[in-house]
Amino acid sequence: MSQNNVQLDPIRNAQVTWEGCSVLLDINDGDRLVFARLTSGSTLKIGNKNCSLQPLIGCPFGSLFQVDNGKEGPNLSRVIPSTEDDVQEKEDAQISGEFRDNRAIVDDNKAQSLSGEDIDEMRRQGATGEEIVEALIANSATFEKKTSFSQEKYKLKKQKKYAPKVLLRRPFARSICEAYFKKNPARIGFLRVDTLSLLLSMGNVAANSDVLVVDMAGGLLTGAVAERLGGTGYVCNTCIGDSPYPMDIVRIFNFSNEICKRILRASVNDVTSQSETSEQSDQLESACNMEIQSNEQKSSSVSMEDISLSSENAVSDLILESNHSPVNKISKSHKVGEKASQETLKLWKENGFSSMIVVAPELDPWSLVKDLLSLLSYSAPFAIYHQYLQPLATCMHSLQVRKMAIGLQISEPWLREYQVLPSRTHPCMQMSGCGGYILSGTRTATNASSQQ
Repeated sequence: MSQNNVQLDPIRNAQVTWEGCSVLLDINDGDRLVFARLTSGSTLKIGNKNCSLQPLIGCPFGSLFQVDNGKEGPNLSRVIPSTEDDVQEKEDAQISGEFRDNRAIVDDNKAQSLSGEDIDEMRRQGATGEEIVEALIANSATFEKKTSFSQEKYKLKKQKKYAPKVLLRRPFARSICEAYFKKNPARIGFLRVDTLSLLLSMGNVAANSDVLVVDMAGGLLTGAVAERLGGTGYVCNTCIGDSPYPMDIVRIFNFSNEICKRILRASVNDVTSQSETSEQSDQLESACNMEIQSNEQKSSSVSMEDISLSSENAVSDLILESNHSPVNKISKSHKVGEKASQETLKLWKENGFSSMIVVAPELDPWSLVKDLLSLLSYSAPFAIYHQYLQPLATCMHSLQVRKMAIGLQISEPWLREYQVLPSRTHPCMQMSGCGGYILSGTRTATNASSQQ
């Protein structure tokens, strides 16, 4: 790897955003999740307001922003929450609300004396969202009669409507997987975050490893493996045939040039073939490049992916940014998934891969394993994910009969999410029931391979 290309990669602080980076915007505590690319011209629609994302550039990840009505229209302003005051207010409210209940409260829509015209007038006068919420609380006839829990829910509901907040999150394997699993799990093969972590652990993904992956999860698995390798070793994204699988999600990870060069692609025929003419390799490379260019053209216009949990925005999952913006060319992410060189392929053929991870719910596991298992070095671990149990059970039986692997086991990940609040800690009412199944094992030397 040339040192000149590494020097061209700017050294950035990974904890602070920069122009052209991808971010995950958490709106109203998980009600809506948005993947966005920060540029000077990018905007975000919150409710019926379009806010510029320019104030988010240069801010540390984890910053909290609030929608305010400025002189030039709605904008995002940074908010520093005061935890000590909030805790003291909650404690006082709980003590004062111990002897109240909601039995005498009748919901007849007459408790609020502040009308919609009054709220619009406050907005025209430049009132902030917090001021509108305080006015709603002050003009509510039943607010003081509610319990402390009901008061907190009422205030939170009004804040989400009149003073929405945006949390700036760093996109990495866990946050990306959680965001896609909440709204569009089919795009990542219904791969849950705990299942992804088990795949990386059972696949023994560590520094200086050469990992063979079959990624039909949009590039989530490839990005997670490359993130754990940290610029050491290689990730070989293989495919059946000459058309590579799309890896659009890898662009969201904000990988540097050093890590991007560690992500390579090669078809099964390239890795298994012992000799290949130059004409065949050129044809395969040109075909793969054309396929990748077509995939990039389809996804180049998409700079912001909206993953909304509300039913109102359930139809539209993508927000398209204008293609006429000149910033798109500047903020274009690094190219990943270059074709593996002949020298690298030769090393993989001689030494074998250190591990293998397969996420291909649309394909039969046994048809993949019987061709790919011979590419691993002896005693190399492997992990295969599938949404259903029966295909993995059939694959496990075939491996046992042919004595191709040992330590075979099928694991079912189990995850329970809890709500942790004072006096209200309990499992969440809605959660994932099944996270799929994982077949793991260790490759052994069979009689056929030892004779070869």
